[in-house]
Amino acid sequence: MKWSRLILLAVVAALGVWAWTALHPSAERLIRKQLDGVARAASFGSGEGSLATLAAADNLGDFFSTNADVQVELPDRQEHRLAGREEIRQAAMAARAAVQALSVTFPGVTIIVNADRESAVADVLALARVPGERDTIERQMKFTLRKIDGQWLIVKVETVRA
Repeated sequence: MKWSRLILLAVVAALGVWAWTALHPSAERLIRKQLDGVARAASFGSGEGSLATLAAADNLGDFFSTNADVQVELPDRQEHRLAGREEIRQAAMAARAAVQALSVTFPGVTIIVNADRESAVADVLALARVPGERDTIERQMKFTLRKIDGQWLIVKVETVRA
């Protein structure tokens, strides 16, 4: 009888811990989820219709703050700068028009949440692959995120130079 109460107490405690973590995920987990969403939204396959293209570009913009600043070095070795969510959406549309398909992944992510729990920096290894191209584009990126209205949004992206 005593063992069954102990087992029941352990099960209830485990369910309580699971419920707490499910309802209150860590900042790092929420940021990883946002970054995974960015990679999915930036990726696209061939044959995407115009409405789907517009929706996907709009979706990508939703991961950024309204005044986000993006400075990235692309394969042409030129630095490209985007200011604001609308420019990011326009660049996503232009990328979809320029290539048939794109696969973006972030296989290496290190997140540091600041002491204020309202801002964070994510060091990200970004890989982009265009089908039919021989080389994979690989860049080390630094994402700065801020908690705005309860959601982690990207406020700055920059290429990390070696």
